Formats: sequence, C-alpha cells, structure tokens
Amino acid sequence: MSEKKMTSSRRHHLKSLILQIALNWIEEEKKEKVATKEAYMRDNCPAPEMSGDQAALMEVCKKLQALIDKVDEERYDAEAKVQKADKEIEDLKIKVVDLRGVKKPALKKVRMSADSMLQALLGSKHKVTMDLRSNLKQVKKEVKEETTDTVGDWRKNIEDKADRKKMFETS
Repeated sequence: MSEKKMTSSRRHHLKSLILQIALNWIEEEKKEKVATKEAYMRDNCPAPEMSGDQAALMEVCKKLQALIDKVDEERYDAEAKVQKADKEIEDLKIKVVDLRGVKKPALKKVRMSADSMLQALLGSKHKVTMDLRSNLKQVKKEVKEETTDTVGDWRKNIEDKADRKKMFETS
C-alpha cells in the first residue's frame, strides 16, 4: 500500500473546512449561552413591578440591595477560598521542587594558580601576588657516608641493642 503525500492545496482546503466548521460551532455555543442566560433570568428574576407608590419602590430597592450584599459576600468568600487554594498549590509546588531537588551541573576541573585563587576570593580590588614556594624552608640533602669502621663493628651494635632491650624488660 503506497502512501502518497497530500498536496499543499488539498491540505489548505481541508484546513479551511475545519476552521469553518469550528467557527460555526463557536457561533452556536454563543447563541446557546445567550439563550440559557435569558431562560435563567426569566425563571429566577421576575420582571420588576413599577406600579405602586414611592414606599413600595423603596421597599423593592431595599430588597435588591440586601440581595446584592448577600451575593457580594458569597463572591468574597469564594474568592478568598480560591486564593487560599492557589497559595496551597504554590506551596506544594515548591515542596515538590525541594523534594525532587535541583539538578546541579557537573563541576568542571579548572586549573588555577594560587594568585588567581586569592584574587577570586578577595575580589578584583586586591592585587595580591604570593609566591608560596618562597616561604618554604630550604632543606639540604645530607649525604651520609658510612665508613668501613662502622661496618666492621657490628658486634658492638648488637650488644648496645641488647642493653636497650634489657632496659625495657626490667622497667
């Protein structure tokens, strides 16, 4: 079964059809929303009665004001709950990041002289040059030359060691 590529004109035509269908759906949804809103208002909010004297109109206004206050309180309560939930969500996100941990990049080995290390630690203001080798003491290697006298005198060394051993044993 060979699959042929769709031509660009065919693809463009299909896209335009899909967009037209989506546009029709959006318009229908808008009409449905308006119709449901009108139906809700008809059912829950009867038409105001304008007949009557001023006292009756004042009473209607007071009732409307009480309803408005009640709705405002409910809205405020709902808004406070949403803000509290949003804050909890943010805190939980932070905890998840803390538990997961931040991936640290691999450290690279960098060769650095002592002077550049000191400059990095002390800042660029301090120009410190330090030769760490100059503070080291010079140690001269001493060449020990053993004479043939000491080599031949091995019995005396053994006796000295035996005396030392006796000192430790008697103590």
